[in-house]
Amino acid sequence: MIIDFHTHCFADNVAAQAVSKLAERCGIEAKLNGTAADIKESMKRAGIDYSVVLSIATKPSQTVKINDWSIGIQNEGILAFGSIHPDFGEWKHELERIKGLGIKGIKFHPDYQEFYVDDKKMYDIYQKAFELDMIVVFHAGVDIGLPEPYHCTPNRLARVAADFPGGKIVAAHMGGYDCWGDVAKFLVGTEVFFDTSFSIGRGNDSLIRSIIREHGHSRILFGTDSPWCVQKDEIEKLKGFGLEDYAQKDILGENAVRLLGLE
Repeated sequence: MIIDFHTHCFADNVAAQAVSKLAERCGIEAKLNGTAADIKESMKRAGIDYSVVLSIATKPSQTVKINDWSIGIQNEGILAFGSIHPDFGEWKHELERIKGLGIKGIKFHPDYQEFYVDDKKMYDIYQKAFELDMIVVFHAGVDIGLPEPYHCTPNRLARVAADFPGGKIVAAHMGGYDCWGDVAKFLVGTEVFFDTSFSIGRGNDSLIRSIIREHGHSRILFGTDSPWCVQKDEIEKLKGFGLEDYAQKDILGENAVRLLGLE
């Protein structure tokens, strides 16, 4: 079983525009066209069983629309997470609604949504999500398309993890993109899961390898950040990373199977 825990796609009518805009902002080339159909083809080429699709409501008014779209694309190996904008007034009802319709988690991007991850105004939302046994994924660390300040740094996320013991928290980009020294200092050894998206093969492999060993492979999830990386290539990078076979197997899928309740 191989599960890509960190992917993105968009509604067909906006995919081309969204991908083009993000590619220009971040200075990177998209490897897919941003549609659900294209990621399904990529999954076939890579031998991936499931992809977790992560979307972000950057305005309160987008929350329900994005969640409805996410619910609608869940099939043929696509597990879409929902999104809650911090200023969306009906967040409690919306969390209950999407949970009831099969959504297993939500994604926050504190930089795009303009909140600090440890801001206490967010705590009621986190608490409700965890009460519903939902997974909460955070973009963590630097976003290459946005300037400082960075709203989800390892030290801030560590405070959230300490305040919500047992909460199913996933920190994208190995705990914090380009903040891996602080990941080792503040997040290694906590209950937080890290995903590997946009992290392996970017010039810090010795530190990433050390984080995996110190944190424990059972809390690492394979992720690609598709369409910004080629799924098949990212699998090969992980397989060539020098980890034991059992650790590779857990990271590529078994840890996600357990976290998602797919057993």
